[in-house]
Amino acid sequence: MKAIYIDGHGDNEVVHIGPRPAPQRHAGEVLIRMSASTLNQVDLYMRNSGAGITHQLPQVMGIEGFGHVAACDEHSGFEVGDAVVIHPGVSCGHCEFCQRGDDVLCTRIALVGEHRDGAWSEYVVVPTANVLHAPSYLSAFEAAALAVTHLTAWRMVVTQGQLKAGQTVLVFGIGGGVSVAALQIAKAMGARVIVTSRHAHKLERAMSMGADLGIHTPHEDVVKSVMAFTDKRGVDVVIENVGEAVWGDAMKSLVRGGRLVTCGATSGDQPPADLRRIFIRQLQILGSTLGNLQEFKDLLVFCEQHQLRPVIDRVYPMDQVHDALDVMSRAEQFGKLALDLRSHA
Repeated sequence: MKAIYIDGHGDNEVVHIGPRPAPQRHAGEVLIRMSASTLNQVDLYMRNSGAGITHQLPQVMGIEGFGHVAACDEHSGFEVGDAVVIHPGVSCGHCEFCQRGDDVLCTRIALVGEHRDGAWSEYVVVPTANVLHAPSYLSAFEAAALAVTHLTAWRMVVTQGQLKAGQTVLVFGIGGGVSVAALQIAKAMGARVIVTSRHAHKLERAMSMGADLGIHTPHEDVVKSVMAFTDKRGVDVVIENVGEAVWGDAMKSLVRGGRLVTCGATSGDQPPADLRRIFIRQLQILGSTLGNLQEFKDLLVFCEQHQLRPVIDRVYPMDQVHDALDVMSRAEQFGKLALDLRSHA
């Protein structure tokens, strides 16, 4: 089969498009003919170093995707030809975290595209539990985007952030996939959303999607803008994946007892703790990554109810994956960059 894979770490010279052995399906698994996937920050990380992630080279890339069932067990709940999406976290099912239903914390979790071959290929095999029917109203590329960025945003906003209708959330770095997804989910829930960006055109796009305030960070002070908008109260929740560069503003923007939820550290992972502020104002700092299977099911129901559509910036054929990775590394996109995996033909 044709696939996109890495045979080392570095830049695009280690990313290849060519033949790889087709996966073999076993009982309890589903073989999926892939159609679409999207790019995520971890794809860049796997290309650049993959440090700390147990993997073997060469490895097929790609964390999530949309495709059609090519083979499955009888009575699996699927039929050949069904349109499906993949939950990328393959858990053990036995550890204490799996037993309590939070499989994303599994001590032996293996992520598609990180610890095992990924979805940027003609075919992929995953356990039946990791396969879900795709929302019928979405395109292949929109459906593919749900399993990482929207699921990550869902866990951050709903599970960890506990955001409620009428509350206010501050989302840093609008334009990235998780930030755009957080904006969509929070607005559909009935919350007020403040977004930040270094780029005026990204703020304009966010405002057209319902953001209540856009802060242009090269020219506007985040904390002063937040306090003016909230009548000096502060926001209930902060959603951020930038890390060190925005940490101080994030902490100072929270209401007493507010919640800061983080899923990344693109600008650095050693911000000042500001412990006095944390305990005096009784702030909550919450880490978050991906989401569990039940959260993915809840997200799919929510999307159907609100007809929520992931934002696809542009679509690349498989043979232009280098261009897509370059665009992502420069953070030029608004929403998701997608791959057409049908271009192998």
